[in-house]
Amino acid sequence: MEDKMLEQTLEQTLTRLRETVRQAMRVPHYRESFAGAGIESAEDIKSLADFQMIPVTQKEDLRQNYPMGLFAEPLENIVRIQASSGTTGKMTVVGYTANDIEMWSAAVADALRRGGVTPRDIVQVGYGYGLFTGGLGLHYGSEKLGALTIPLSGGNTERHIMFLRDLKSTVLACTPSYALHIASTAASMGLGPEDFHLRVGVFGAEPWTEAMRAEIQQRLGLENALDIYGLSEIMGPGVAMECAHKNGLHLAPPFYPEILDEKGIILPLGSQGELVLTSLGKEAFPSVRYRTKDLTTLSYGRCACGFCGWSMTRMAGRVDDMLIIRGVNVFPSQIEEAILSVEGLEPHYLIVVDRRGALDYLEVHVEVSAEAVDAISHLEELQETLQQRIYRILGLGVRVRLVEPMSLPRSEGKAVRVKDLRTKDK
Repeated sequence: MEDKMLEQTLEQTLTRLRETVRQAMRVPHYRESFAGAGIESAEDIKSLADFQMIPVTQKEDLRQNYPMGLFAEPLENIVRIQASSGTTGKMTVVGYTANDIEMWSAAVADALRRGGVTPRDIVQVGYGYGLFTGGLGLHYGSEKLGALTIPLSGGNTERHIMFLRDLKSTVLACTPSYALHIASTAASMGLGPEDFHLRVGVFGAEPWTEAMRAEIQQRLGLENALDIYGLSEIMGPGVAMECAHKNGLHLAPPFYPEILDEKGIILPLGSQGELVLTSLGKEAFPSVRYRTKDLTTLSYGRCACGFCGWSMTRMAGRVDDMLIIRGVNVFPSQIEEAILSVEGLEPHYLIVVDRRGALDYLEVHVEVSAEAVDAISHLEELQETLQQRIYRILGLGVRVRLVEPMSLPRSEGKAVRVKDLRTKDK
């Protein structure tokens, strides 16, 4: 039954992929890329195999066409500009038509609805507003759903806590690390979950583990802490999100996914690899086979929430987040998993990588809880336990350094988990 549904979906998707290619051919970069694959018009795509001959698009392509070289609509049709942070290079600029904004809002609203959010909820948005897509993406989707929406943005944590109490917000949307910071700050003010009215958390913009989910739910008294996924190069938040049943992140209909291995070969459903996305129906900034650098696993089927389509597992990490330490592949999420398994440690950490001679080494700085600080004799045991847990997961010996509560920097946006001190000439 599901195989038949998938077959029908792929037939419908092929038609929409042709429309995306037709729109993208307004852009010189794409025309040249398609021509290199022997595609002179959208009608040349007669099968998915033909489409998969198109070269992938990478972030570097966006940077090389800065600022608006990949826009497929004239400026008079563009109603909004958003951009990535530019933390890894030149900022990438994307544009939206009115129809694009409507499609985005509808996708986020549908995702929130599947996550258990209703028009009766009060949604407090803690993602940054401005060029970053997080704040406005959640804001427009929440309003589209009909929920009361509070545009607090990131920062001013005490104001967040005041609004959680006084306005009785029922939904919090921010990064998972900032949610924990809110919880920790509230605790330092003598406030706990019983002082709030939260039901649902919508957390994204950084990878996080199941242990982190449990920690956030417990500290904020949430029924559900749900993962939301998106990236500005494709649309923004709402590309995919977990429903209340947590059966993976359901991919919004305006996107077609593929999974590639490290050599760029397409993998079958159920295989972990890099997520590649193509937009379906976007006008201003069509994305064709965009490499997200995010690692996940795809499936297709029906969920109890009523969704039928592609779903993916929560991100295992990013290709560019992976550290190679003495031949071992290390993802920050693996370190986080170990930390959260040890009672007495806080989920605030920094991974420091450096090189001594020809060898790389890794040191993990972790905050201890206020209770653990008081038991000084217990700290050495905590340190040894964490080192063993990390070794069990990675097969790699690391040095653990325990630090005082609230001593590591907090981020209002994406958490900075890795400090790499290695240089090419070392």
